[in-house]
Amino acid sequence: MQIYWTKINKIIEETSDVKTYLLDCPEDYTWEEGSHIHLALKGFNSGDKPNRSLIRHMSISTLPHEDSIGITTRIRKQCSEFKTILSNLHVGDEVAIFKTHSNIPLRRDNKNIYLLSSGVGLATFRPLVLDYFQRADNVNQIHSLNIDSTGEFLFTPIFKSAPEKNFTSMFVDNRDDYYEAVKELATDKDGLFYIVGSDAFLVQNIKLLRKQGIKPEQIMLDKREKVLPEFLSPIEPENFIGTTK
Repeated sequence: MQIYWTKINKIIEETSDVKTYLLDCPEDYTWEEGSHIHLALKGFNSGDKPNRSLIRHMSISTLPHEDSIGITTRIRKQCSEFKTILSNLHVGDEVAIFKTHSNIPLRRDNKNIYLLSSGVGLATFRPLVLDYFQRADNVNQIHSLNIDSTGEFLFTPIFKSAPEKNFTSMFVDNRDDYYEAVKELATDKDGLFYIVGSDAFLVQNIKLLRKQGIKPEQIMLDKREKVLPEFLSPIEPENFIGTTK
């Protein structure tokens, strides 16, 4: 495993509690849309074993042509040791990156794609949308639906509807509107549904989509292949319990 030490070249205040850290790209370093990375802080490998409290699995919110590795994250007043240290870093400080991989590249199967996200999870989809804008081959259209209870929506210059590009974007700040919108999108029985958010958010969305007749193979998650069955095992609609609200 190769560990790259790289510097922060810019910090963007996206909202009151969301920041994007732009990192210098190591030479010949590349990735594809939908990629994640392991981000580690100084001291993570100073002992006999890695200090896992100083390592996080993060999505990359940029594409290689942007010449920086973007990490977008929410940092609340009460946060973990990792986020506390990260929030105190400045331009020029070093961090480590390693183990880059994509679980959710943009599928080009001549179908409609629906991007379902919660809060800062939208950062995972930013590269997919930019890749689609650059090359729309074999994608019918993309619809993004994001829920953020803060009302401070991310990346609005990119996530705005563009009919001429067959791209629509919708932001909501409450669960009722969000799940009603998901039901409406699920009337497309042939679409591809990408979901990014907490595990609880994934489970709730999968339950709703499956109840509407969407098959497991139509659902894309930012999860390793070996854990996908935990979320996508066949479930009959009558076995769903609880509600979507």
